[in-house]
Amino acid sequence: METEDAVLALAALSQSTRLEAFRTLVRHEPDGLAAGDLARLLEVPSNTLSAHLAILSRARLVTSERRSRSIVYRANLAEFRNVALFLLRDCCDGRPEVCAPVVESLQPCCPPKRKERTRG
Repeated sequence: METEDAVLALAALSQSTRLEAFRTLVRHEPDGLAAGDLARLLEVPSNTLSAHLAILSRARLVTSERRSRSIVYRANLAEFRNVALFLLRDCCDGRPEVCAPVVESLQPCCPPKRKERTRG
């Protein structure tokens, strides 16, 4: 990731409505949310949210897909991962013990559910 891309992503997340929109979309992965539903959840006018989503889209933090008459937005977790890795890469200047606590705390807080086997 280039510095300019990281700055664009971090700037997009530096505004409260955009940050909450991104966090809400993360909670609704992998299905995403229609723009109108997201606006209602955030209690933001649709036209205002549209401007915020455009900024998040330009930063590649959200993707959109037209489904019938709705536009469904999803968090781009791969791009968010790239931003996080950009921030952590070389943060310890060759001393992994400095970043180890940060990396350890990034372990998933919600491990994937195990698929239960059905007896048949």
